[in-house]
Order: sequence, then C-alpha cells, then structure tokens
Amino acid sequence: MAKISIPNLNGQNITLAGVINFPEGFDDSKTYPAIVVSHPGGGVKEQAAGLYASKLAAEGFVTVAYDASYQGESTGEPRQLENPYVRTEDVSAVVDYLTTLPYIDNDRIGAMGVCAGAGYTANAAMNDRRIKAVGMVSAVNIGAMFRNGWDNSIKDADAMPALQGGSDARTSDASGNDIATIPLAPLREEDAPNEELRQAWEYYHTDRCQHPNAPGFATARSLNQIITYDAYNKAEAFFTQPLQIVAGSDAGSKWMSDDLYERAASTDKQFHVVDGANHMSLYDIPQYVNEAVSVLSPFFKGKL
Repeated sequence: MAKISIPNLNGQNITLAGVINFPEGFDDSKTYPAIVVSHPGGGVKEQAAGLYASKLAAEGFVTVAYDASYQGESTGEPRQLENPYVRTEDVSAVVDYLTTLPYIDNDRIGAMGVCAGAGYTANAAMNDRRIKAVGMVSAVNIGAMFRNGWDNSIKDADAMPALQGGSDARTSDASGNDIATIPLAPLREEDAPNEELRQAWEYYHTDRCQHPNAPGFATARSLNQIITYDAYNKAEAFFTQPLQIVAGSDAGSKWMSDDLYERAASTDKQFHVVDGANHMSLYDIPQYVNEAVSVLSPFFKGKL
C-alpha cells in the first residue's frame, strides 16, 4: 500500500489523493488487473472504499481508493463541494492514472463504488469505455435520492424547494458569507428519521468509523447540480459493460439498485442480495462485507 497523488485533467486544476493497494507477491515486472474504488457521499478513502479496496487487493487486484475532488486530502475549493459531474469525472481521472503504470493491463481495468460512489461509477462507465466491468455495493443514484427521498416517496417536481435552496445558497456564498452547508447523513442521532439512517450517523460520527476528513456535510450550492442529476442517464443505451450489483435485503436504498438493474443495457448483469443487511451494514460489518467481496472478487476475476 502506498499514498499517491493523481492529477485530475478535467480543467479544475485539482489533485486527487489516493491509496494504491497491491496484491501479495506483487511484481512490478508483471501486469495486473486494476479496480478503482469510489467512496460514498460524505465519505473518504479511509472508510468503506478503503476497506473494499484492501480486500480486493488481497484477491489479486491492484486497487485504488481515493478522495473525491474538494474532499478529504484532495485539493479544490470550496471544501466539501459534492458536484456529481466532477465526481463522475474523478473516476476517469483515476483510470487515467492507472493507464500510466507499466504494471497495469489497460484492457483489464474495472471500477466499483459504495453508495453514491456506486452511482458515480455507473455514470463514469457509460462515458468511459476503458472501464471494462462495474461492481456496486449499496448503490445510490444521488440525484434520485435527493429528488425522491430515501424511500422513493417524493415526486420529482416536489423537489423544487431544494433547487431553490441551492440557488439561494449560491447567492449567499457570492455575497461573502460563510459557505452554506447541508447534511449528507444525519449530523445528530436525534435527526435520523429511521434506524437505518441512525446507523449512518453512527458510522460517520462515532468511533464506529468516524474520520476527521469526513465531516458528513456538503456545500448547499451542490443541490443545484445534484437535484437534476441522474447517475443512470442513458443506461438503456450506453451501460453495456458487465455489471455486478450487491445490495442488502433490508436496505431502504435498494430501489436504486433495482432501477439500474432494470435500465442497464448490459446483457451480462447480476444482482446479489445480502440477506439481513441494510444499506449501512455493507459499509463495515464483517459478515456482510465479506459476503459482498465473495461475490465481487469472482465477478472481477471473470470479467477483467
């Protein structure tokens, strides 16, 4: 394992901070398949993404977990911007980096993500044909979640106040006020509307997995990009790569995995349901994470 810096050539003058993991017995005179691992909204590479990256490296892959632009140890201002278009481009920026490494087989690069990172990975795969296979865990299409709610109970048009809130935040930011923010997970236990999202608070704000670089909020101006974003836009035409979805049977977010499975044009797609797991269980609970890896590892070995 080594810390790396990745220049993001998307015009934002940003450098991504990442960690590259190597399989046991790594030999830089040989070539290896690689997997890009993207973190949840509000997360950092030291949390769920890093856990999956290390476990997949143990299965024989070179893996990279990284911090999104504007977040963690990556550069970019304002801090905690959650621009889904930039986050999608981040995935391809890591692929750019991998193609420069002599020990990576450029024809065997895959990508996976957790939560919103899975949605961004799906969108990146449609854009970037260098991504040969896609895995996802507890997938979230961040636009759909913010428009339609955690349980898909809100109509698109009823999300208009959130767009207005993002617009108002931009005006406030431009006036020199402190950058307005919104929570990406409950910031206090009492703010959680259900047990599953209480566990999101627990994950990000207690010793379960809190990290100083993951404050759990985003800039409010991000709403203007998020609300109208569809991570699965044109999946019916352009998502043709092999796809492996992993979701918990008790996950309130499972409808977003169902949505991609239905929409993706791929003729090689599988859906594994982890019995008894909810959305957050697949972030760090060993029995559930190990089950997810037991599905993802043979998938990537077979497709890369």
